[in-house]
Amino acid sequence: MKKLISTILFCVVAVSATAQNLSVTYVAKNAVRVRYARQATKSDLPDWLYVSHDELKHADITAEVEGRTLTVKDKTGKAVFKATDHQLAGSEATLTFDSPKDEYLFGLGQFQDGYSNVRGLSRRLTQVNTQISIPMLISSKGYGVLWNNYGLTDFNPCSHSVKLTKRAGAGEREVVDVTSTEGGKREVRERHIFEATIDIDETGDYALLLDVGQKMARRHNLTIDGEQVIEMQNVWLPPTASKIVHLTKGRHQLSAELTKIDQPVVYYNKVKDETVFRSPVADGVDYTVFVGSPDEIIATYRELTGECPQMPEWALGYIHCRERFHSSDEILQTANRFRSEDLPVSMLVQDWQYWGKYGWNSMRFDEAFYPDPKALTDSLHQMGMKLMLSVWSKIDKNSEVGQQMLAANYYIPETDWIDFFNPEAAAAYWKNFKERLLPLGIDAWWQDATEPENDDLLGRKVNNGRWCGEQVRNVYPLLVNKTVYEGLVAAGKEPMILTRCGFAGIQRYGSAMWSGDVGNDWETFRRQITAGLGMQAAGIPWWTYDAGGFFRPQNQYTDSAYIERMLRWIETAVYLPLMRVHGYMSNTEPWNYGQEAQTIIANCLKERYQLLPYIKRCAKAVSEQGSTLMRPLVFDFAHDAEALKQKYEYMFGPALLISPVTEPGVTTWRTYLPKHPGGWTDYHTGKYYDGGQYVETPVTKAYIPVFVRVGYSIE
Repeated sequence: MKKLISTILFCVVAVSATAQNLSVTYVAKNAVRVRYARQATKSDLPDWLYVSHDELKHADITAEVEGRTLTVKDKTGKAVFKATDHQLAGSEATLTFDSPKDEYLFGLGQFQDGYSNVRGLSRRLTQVNTQISIPMLISSKGYGVLWNNYGLTDFNPCSHSVKLTKRAGAGEREVVDVTSTEGGKREVRERHIFEATIDIDETGDYALLLDVGQKMARRHNLTIDGEQVIEMQNVWLPPTASKIVHLTKGRHQLSAELTKIDQPVVYYNKVKDETVFRSPVADGVDYTVFVGSPDEIIATYRELTGECPQMPEWALGYIHCRERFHSSDEILQTANRFRSEDLPVSMLVQDWQYWGKYGWNSMRFDEAFYPDPKALTDSLHQMGMKLMLSVWSKIDKNSEVGQQMLAANYYIPETDWIDFFNPEAAAAYWKNFKERLLPLGIDAWWQDATEPENDDLLGRKVNNGRWCGEQVRNVYPLLVNKTVYEGLVAAGKEPMILTRCGFAGIQRYGSAMWSGDVGNDWETFRRQITAGLGMQAAGIPWWTYDAGGFFRPQNQYTDSAYIERMLRWIETAVYLPLMRVHGYMSNTEPWNYGQEAQTIIANCLKERYQLLPYIKRCAKAVSEQGSTLMRPLVFDFAHDAEALKQKYEYMFGPALLISPVTEPGVTTWRTYLPKHPGGWTDYHTGKYYDGGQYVETPVTKAYIPVFVRVGYSIE
């Protein structure tokens, strides 16, 4: 612990007596970049975020500064954004801006707390499995904010906290199968009760942040006065969980059932009419304000941080994955079965461990099971299918590639992760990638665990000791994807990258993200939808999840309750930017779940391919117009307050309203149809409905409600 504290202190910029300065630069017609820093301070970090640095002399918006207050007005002269304070104390940078009660805020990336509207919520922006922190949000009031900091960032940090104390006695033990950076393993976990009390001075809504005190959590649980307010279980969870609760004045009893090794702290604050970004390691306050509709905001965001290249058309069909294929023969047998069963599929995915005896991510197939990888890809190509391969940023130091990297000092110290902050290390990684893997004809690349997993930048130095991990804690996945994308382009290849983590600007590498190693229950399913919408509102267009959940029950092939959930995951995946099935220790092929499930899945796959002309048109708009395919309702109905309340509904392109079924055993489903002058038609029946109302429509196991916005074509 002393070593960690000293490392962090070493990274903190000393307080300077130099005067602080608030500068404003118009960087687009509808965007202004604001910096508040010491005049003599200059960061030695590269600008990894912005690709455009042009300064405009004339813009459609105006920014007015008075002291440390900034007001941004739209082209009509209406004030849409007001920053009430900019602070730089030591190395800690803070931005505070007004956020009225009727505002809705969306974005910040992929979180597992179940919130779509993040106004008033407290979040800790770090990168971990199932959590992707993108410090970008959009407001229903007509503005967006991009916070420029590569390290940990607290969103609406709390000023109060209480440490929970473990109750004496033995806890309940359980054994679970988990994935790890060493492969699959079993772990014994022991649950204990932790307790505390808090005194509330004023009745109101309070933001809570539960921090379990570990790099990854196993459970999030919190009860206040006997009422459960947080509950989430999975093999892996982010270390923090967020919630807004109503508390009355007086004393309240907190209780949490967590694992034995947890050290839980609950942070809390009364929700205020303001929003705060705070980074503990910073050279200054640095952010960009965008003005306009959500589409205009995202288009300009991508103009400044990088346009999104075209997603290959073959990636827009069905991507089939399981954990895992064990040989070339298994892959080809599965491909042939898809064809014989008349099940459309565009790509098969080889997950980890194909390297076998050669060591983790040795960039080599074990020929005992994959005797000729080039012949494998050629065979798939002849069947009209593509192959995706899992390639990590972690390399076994005992492997041939790892020994090269170790000898050259290309690892993040005391880890197995390559130091992509070091350009020489990144180049060496790509050289091996290019020479060992590109000749095999593989089409797409699964860059797994690009956080890096386990928050391994914390307390370490990178780029030959030049920077501390705290400075660059959240940007690692951006540099991994940059290395692979630019290498593929230089080699004349069409990049298609799937990666588990990202950062602002990653869209310029065409990278798709997915929600990581999640469970399969209904609550997890619901949380993936809000997580995906948070990615879209943060400007990241290509996203998906493991349809069916990654961690699945052992009786998954016969458990009717699980199969019902799985089908709802898959039915919704038809209308995600990418459609993909995956599962841990699972043979995820449709024929393994019974004839009824196979028939329903077959119809889902065929529906995806029937929609491909529409999806391709929308994908083209993503690249050419800065558009968004999976659209939170604020994008199209910002002035419909009821639409903004919907957590799980979204638009798929401009024409389709998607209403996922997120509960078991239902025969009807309630959907809010946003206000639209032309009204809506039921995609399945053609029945017409006026907008601005809730409707109850029948559903079966085979489909979810989808509505067509009248006046918009899906042809």
